Amino acid sequence: MNKPIGVMDSGVGGLTVVKEIIRQMPDEEILYFGDIKRCPYGEKSLEEVRKYTIEVADYLVANGVKMVVVACNTATAAALDILEERYDVPVVGVIEPGARSAIQSSTNRKVIVLATRGTVNSGAYKNAIINLNKNFQVESLACPKFVPLVEEMRYKDRVISRIVVHQTLKELYRSEADTVILGCTHYPLLAMEIQDYFGDSKKVIDSGYETARDVSAILTYQKARSESRDDVCHTILVHGDTERFEYILKDWLPFTLYEIKEIEL
Repeated sequence: MNKPIGVMDSGVGGLTVVKEIIRQMPDEEILYFGDIKRCPYGEKSLEEVRKYTIEVADYLVANGVKMVVVACNTATAAALDILEERYDVPVVGVIEPGARSAIQSSTNRKVIVLATRGTVNSGAYKNAIINLNKNFQVESLACPKFVPLVEEMRYKDRVISRIVVHQTLKELYRSEADTVILGCTHYPLLAMEIQDYFGDSKKVIDSGYETARDVSAILTYQKARSESRDDVCHTILVHGDTERFEYILKDWLPFTLYEIKEIEL
């Protein structure tokens, strides 16, 4: 079924999930929606995030996607259950895959979740992990400076990134947790600095790999995988300024064909 997979995020962070989907399923076309104009979602109220998430998902479904991937942890926590009831196409979030990955990774059953305030306040990761294994201990920390660092395209400045990471994570440096979940799809762009800060004492993971595996499994089960082809071109829809998308696409997906369209909702 050569329909696109719809992927949505509040900004550029969801491209980290797109990268993994393309790596695992190179024949699949992506229709991506970045809601730059209203980013970041993590500092907004639950009602606002739910409203924005439904608007964006409605747009993707109206444009014929065969699946919606909510590549935003805050939006997943706020609205995944609503979207699952709202559409006939499957909807995949990033929290459940991230929780599974953390459980597989940890040896001492102690996990740290780094996320936006919205995701932390929702308790979504802690609930997902405990529901899978009640013996786990979960610490959560809101990292409000991380998303602006990425969205303002300053994440490539390693000096600034290291300073922000150190200031944000210093209270967790001596934590006994052996696994750190990057509970926001923007954070993998800071993964090197976060891993360097914790050193060998903790494994840093993101949910992109597991999310892509879920996407592949669902499409395979539904016999909805795209046919093999050499001309896959992805579409990047931007609600707002396209400049930061151009910058990160060149850095993050350098060998991928795509076109960018600036739109209004």
